[in-house]
Amino acid sequence: MAAKPTRQPDETELAFARLAETLSKDPRVDPPEMARAQGFGSKGLKFARKLFVFHSKGRLVVKLPSDRVAALASSGEGMPFDPGHGRVMKEWAAMDFASKALWLRLAREALEFAARNAPPKPNRPRSTAKRPNRPPRGNDHRAALLRRSSPNVMKTIVGPEGPR
Repeated sequence: MAAKPTRQPDETELAFARLAETLSKDPRVDPPEMARAQGFGSKGLKFARKLFVFHSKGRLVVKLPSDRVAALASSGEGMPFDPGHGRVMKEWAAMDFASKALWLRLAREALEFAARNAPPKPNRPRSTAKRPNRPPRGNDHRAALLRRSSPNVMKTIVGPEGPR
């Protein structure tokens, strides 16, 4: 059986790869190994595990404020992004390869937008202490509580023969 011919990346994919390489130098951008997901934007760039730019069908897709997406659409520089199911995503703009000169500027703008809207980092490290033992759920929870008590208390509450 003959091997499938290897698909060569097109010009837009190469342009996105160069853009991704440039933006990846910013320490705020997540390293590529954090993007383990598949599907929507799996090959994009992320900030705090949130996607902010990716390549789709020859277009650059960036996450920007909805009013900025509307401004790009009205100027003709971009259009609201439709992932293909007919529902336009209001905070995502898509730019064709003809607008390649804007790609880096808009990708940086998307990074800044992602950085402004990221959830705050916690001030304290997570506790590694174990939680206290909790009684098991179900009908036997009272007996489990009593077993932790002294043997005399158990005899007083349930009788000398123990739980039924």
